[in-house]
Order: sequence, then structure tokens, then C-alpha cells
Amino acid sequence: MATRSTTAVPGLTKPAARKRPSAPPAYPLTPGDAAAASFAALTVKLDYLDAADIRRVRDAYRFADEAHLGQFRASGEPYITHPIAVAGLCAEWKLDAQAIMAALMHDAMEDCGISKAELIERFGAPTADLVDGLTKLDKLRFSTREESQAESFRKMLLAMTRDVRVILVKLADRLHNMRTMDAVAAAKRTRIAAETLEIYAPIAHRLGLNQTYRELQELSFKHLKPWREAALSKAVQKVRGHRRDIVDRIQKDVEKAFAQAKLKAQIFGREKTLYSIYAKMREKHLSFAQVNDIFGFRIVVGTLPECYMALGVLHQLMKPVPGRFKDYIAIPKANGYQSLHTTLVSPLGTAVEFQIRTEPMHAVAEKGIAAHWLYKESDDGPAQGTEAQRLGALWLQSLIDIQDETRDAGEFLEHVKIDLYPDAVYVFTPMSKILALPRGATPVDFAYAIHTDVGDHCVAANVNGEPVPLRAELRSGDVVEIIGAPNARPNPAWLNFVCTGRARSKIRHYLKNMEQEESQGLGEKMLAQALRAEGLSLPPEDGSGVGVWQQLIRWTGNKSRDDLFVDIGVGRKIATIVATRLARLLAEGGVRADALTLTMGRYAVDDSAPSQGLVLIDGSEGASVQLAPCCRPIPGDAIVGNLGRGEGLTVHTADCSVGKRLLERDSERWMRVDWAEQPTRPFETAVSLLVKNGKGVLAQVASAVSQAEADITHIDMGQEPASETTELKLLLSVRDRLHLAEVMRTLKRSHAVLRVARVKP
Repeated sequence: MATRSTTAVPGLTKPAARKRPSAPPAYPLTPGDAAAASFAALTVKLDYLDAADIRRVRDAYRFADEAHLGQFRASGEPYITHPIAVAGLCAEWKLDAQAIMAALMHDAMEDCGISKAELIERFGAPTADLVDGLTKLDKLRFSTREESQAESFRKMLLAMTRDVRVILVKLADRLHNMRTMDAVAAAKRTRIAAETLEIYAPIAHRLGLNQTYRELQELSFKHLKPWREAALSKAVQKVRGHRRDIVDRIQKDVEKAFAQAKLKAQIFGREKTLYSIYAKMREKHLSFAQVNDIFGFRIVVGTLPECYMALGVLHQLMKPVPGRFKDYIAIPKANGYQSLHTTLVSPLGTAVEFQIRTEPMHAVAEKGIAAHWLYKESDDGPAQGTEAQRLGALWLQSLIDIQDETRDAGEFLEHVKIDLYPDAVYVFTPMSKILALPRGATPVDFAYAIHTDVGDHCVAANVNGEPVPLRAELRSGDVVEIIGAPNARPNPAWLNFVCTGRARSKIRHYLKNMEQEESQGLGEKMLAQALRAEGLSLPPEDGSGVGVWQQLIRWTGNKSRDDLFVDIGVGRKIATIVATRLARLLAEGGVRADALTLTMGRYAVDDSAPSQGLVLIDGSEGASVQLAPCCRPIPGDAIVGNLGRGEGLTVHTADCSVGKRLLERDSERWMRVDWAEQPTRPFETAVSLLVKNGKGVLAQVASAVSQAEADITHIDMGQEPASETTELKLLLSVRDRLHLAEVMRTLKRSHAVLRVARVKP
């Protein structure tokens, strides 16, 4: 938003390349602009700091003022007005001197070319770290805006996990930018508003800064949907005029009831924000006239017991709406929010919501994690501020956990967005510990919220003592018990229904690691067998083999030996080509082919097909080896392996038509595979049955399969209407071809079965 230009700061030497020509203001500056740019406007808000801190803040202001000299905002104001306004917002949260200094200098590194080392020298490492956390990354490093944006978010959020003041200053920065965005070009305005609504407003809500959250939503709505915002604003003003008498009457009745009960309370009328009205209309497909809870009341009392006394007074005054009472004091929201919510029916038949809380609860409700600074010196504040701080810290820790398992910035941002949920369900462990999870959470989300090991080994769940599917949706009040097994591991299908970023990142991380380990082992085996055909063995990892491996890795472009094995295992590199190069490097080093190894290698080669050595399939392979779903090979079938590009090894039957087409297209990617003597599990294959329609046909088929000691894993009856005969397609779990033949013979003996055949592509 600034025209970037700078001059040297006294006491610091800067490269000449930083100087840019100054841009003139869009229009002449008024005396008000000059006043806004002065330190005096900020000093008034800093009365909670001591004299030494105010001097340090004044130094930071002078530094920022010099650095931004000659820079102007899109509105034509001096750029320094923006850092002053951001620092002012931080001062309203009573943030410490370091945070105020960082707010004043938050654009100095990005817009003025000032280095972190200079800030450390002048203002100390803590302040410099805050400023660095607020500075976006160099966009020249990234190929797209999205990639740059995702990486910058990751940097800021990780800085936030070390020091939450980073995000507080950033939210103040974004709030002031949103308040002053009218002068910005329409396209940029829309992009920034969408980003604010998608990322920054939910972060504010997640940290309990509800006042900031509501204002960011309102301003984003105004810039994204200006016509709808204007229409809703007019409608609300009109209703406000019609309902003023009702609101005044309810407020007087409530004040009178509290006076009679001798209970001191502050009663405030409140109004739903335009964006929340718009969101409710969209979500529930309502017209504006059908949204009946536009107005409500907030009641602030002195102590926690008085909250429940106030609830009793209200329920005596007006009838409560059943099912609309929520006790967020006993069970706080995930961001530390505490209040009693109740909806009452007014004398005129309209529903009115009341929120009841204490003064410290009110501070946490409006300021969230920032209430830690607001209340840290008061008598009754720390308990409330600390609760928000503790719950905020839990979320920040979850960001660190997600970061540990996520290499890609875009994926990290996706996981964080999942966790920025607006609503929650509250469930219990068998030991009565409360956990807050997003709405739609499943037992798998619950398991990972308890501990990674619990999630990884989860096989079943009981909710309220009854067994439920792992994809069942949890509801508030559920008691959840996870059943685990030592040999269980995460299922890729879980990614289709888990809804927390933590669970999703943990599952993906496990599957990636498992796939990488399997691919690495497969790749090493394939290269060793391909090299054996040259009469050589793999050189050792250390000692005499180090130089050869380094040369080979430079040639392939991999980072390490293990990385090369992974590439071979997933099919990104061909083992025979790598083996040829490795043989040449070994020959240059004086290593000669061994006659016995050469004989073994040649003996393993089948001249009828291209070969990279034999790989044995026993069913214990994981993600790196897949059995083709087109032909579904089972032990006893003649098989071949296709090395996909980055997809690992896919095993087809030798007569599979799909496999033959792939062979014609790229014969280099085919290799010999065979079945191990003792497979470790049963295998699935498809069978087609033509049966007579009649009572109990499915029971006869199932009985025949069971009699042959096989299992049916899936039945497809097609979509055609019933006639005299029906074709069934079964997926059967069998040991091998002999077992399949036995199953088919048993099925043929059934009177209902007319024909049985194995399905082939």
C-alpha cells in the first residue's frame, strides 16, 4: 500500500541500492495528517508503560519515521501514520514495549531494506525477532503468488508459536489496513478482503479476539459484497427503528428484576453484525424477515456465582426456549471464551438471547489471548487471562506438531485452515477429561487429539458404551473410548472423513514415511539385482564405496543414496540405467566383474522379456507395491511388474490386456516378478456369476463360498431390473489359484448358479 522509498537512518550505514525516488502525496497533506504522524497521538495510549519503556518506544518511532521518510500510502497520507495506528491498536490491548516497538517498525525490513542485524544492534534480539516474524518472505524465490503467500503464512504462524505477540501485531496491522482500504485498487481490495475473511478473521476467533474477529468480518464483507452489505445495513436500520420500543421495554423489565433481586449488573443491548446475519441467511436459506435474533443483551455481573443467580432471575422473568441454554462457564470454548447463553421468549413473542458473564470473562470474550496482558496485574484477572493463554498455547503447539510432519507450505496452510473452525463439540474421555473438537469430528480425530500413538493404533471405538464406526460423527457430551491393537497402522481411507488438521497431518506423515521406507528397500533390491546382471555387487556405503556413491548421486541429481533408492523404488529412475552407470564408475575405479555373480545375474534373466532382476511378492508389501485392480492377480498366476512414474511397482497378470498395452508403450519399465513360496495373507480376485432369480439365492451363494473357506468382500448386482436371471459380481478373498478353483467348483454345484467365471479385463 506504500510507494516504497527510504532515506538513511542516522547511526546506521545502508547500501546505496536501497534508496528509491520519493513519491509525492496524492493530494496536499492537511494539519490532521501531520498530527496523526506525530508521536504525541500514540503517547496518550501508553500511560501504562514506565518512563524507560516510553523512551525505548520513542526511539523506535524515530527510527521508523526516518526509515519511512518519503513514503506515502495509497490515500496520500505519510506512511508513518500506518505504523502509529497499528501501535495504537496494540496499546489498547496493553501489550508490552517490545510489541509496541515491533508494531512501529513492522514494515521496516520489508519496505525499507533494513536488516535484522541492524535491528538487533539497535533494539535487541527480542524486538528484532518480532519484526522478522512479521516480515513476508522474498517473493523472488517463488514461482507463484500462492506459493509465496503460503510460505509467508507458514513463517508468520511459526513465529507466532514462539511468541504470540507476532500474531497480535499482525492482526492489528491487518485491521488498520482493512479500515483504510477505500483508496486501494478494486482488484487488490477484493484479494485482501478474501484473504482476511479466510485466514485472519478465523485466527482472531481461534485466539478469542472476538471484537477484532467481528470487525475483520464486517470490513471484509463490506469490500467483498458491497451491494449486499449496503442492502442489509438499510434493512437493519429500518428494523432498529421499529424494534427500539421492544428493546427498551425488555431492558427496563430486566433492570427492574435485577434491582428487586438486589443483584448488581451492567446490562448492554447488542446487535448481530451484518456479516453474521448474512451468513445465517445463506446457511439456513432464510429471508431477512425470518432472522429473529438480530438483537440481544449482554449482562456483566461481579462474581461467578452471580452469573447463575442472574440466570435464575431471567428465567423467572421470561420463559426460556428449550434446548437453547449453553453453559460455557463450566465447559469453556476452545479459545477460552466463558459465558452463560440462554434464549428467552419476550412478552411480544420474539426470541431474545442473553449472555451472562463476569468482568474478567468479558475481557477474555472480547480480547481473548490479549487479555493476558490486560489483566496480568489485577487480582481476579490472571485466572481468566491464563485460561485463554493456556488454550491458545494448546493450539499453537498443534501448529508446531503439524509443521513437524508437513514439508509443503501449501499443505501446512491447508491443515491450519482446517483447524480454524468456528464451532466445536465437547466430548469426554473414559477418565472424564473434556476435549474440544471441531463440529463433524470422528473417533479418529479424538484418538489423535489424545496422542499420536493412540491414533496410529486405533482399530475401533465405543461411544457411550456402544460400538460405532470410526467415521461416526461425535456429539457434545459423548464419552469416547478408543480400542487399539499393537500391529494396527493408519488407514489411507481415514483421510476421507477426519476433520482436524492434526489428525490429517499425522496420517499423511505416517503414510509418507511408510511408503518412503518401503520404496527405499524395493529400490535398493532392484538396483542390486540389476547390477548383478553386470557381474557386480553394490559397493559399501562407507570406506572405499563413498567416492563411487557420491559420483553416482551427482550424476542422478539426488540428495543422498537413500533418496536414489526411493526414486528407483517408485519408478522415477530405471534400475538398469543406473546400474549401467554404476558399473562404469566401478570399472573406472578398478573393480572387475565377478564370474560367479555374473552367472547368477544372467541365470535370473528371462530372455523373453526385459528384466531388472526378480522381485518376490508375498502380500506383506505396502504402498510401494500394488496389485493391479484391472486383473487382480493371485498366487499361481503368471505375473509381470510395471514400474510406474512415481507410483511404485504395479503387478499385472501376464495375460492382462491393460498390462500388454502398457508394455507396448514403454517396455523399459517392465520387470520380472514372482510369487513367494509362502504368501502372508489372502488375495482378492473378481468372479462373475449368472444365477436364477428366486428366494434365498444370495444365501445359497454365500453358503457355498463359506463352505469352500473363502470370504466375500464385495457384491455388485448391477442396476438392471430383476428378470429370470441376474449377473452377480463377487470380490472373493482366496489363498491362491487352487483355492479359487475349489470355490468355483463349490459354486457350480449350487442349483441357483448357472455359470461361474473369473473376471478378466
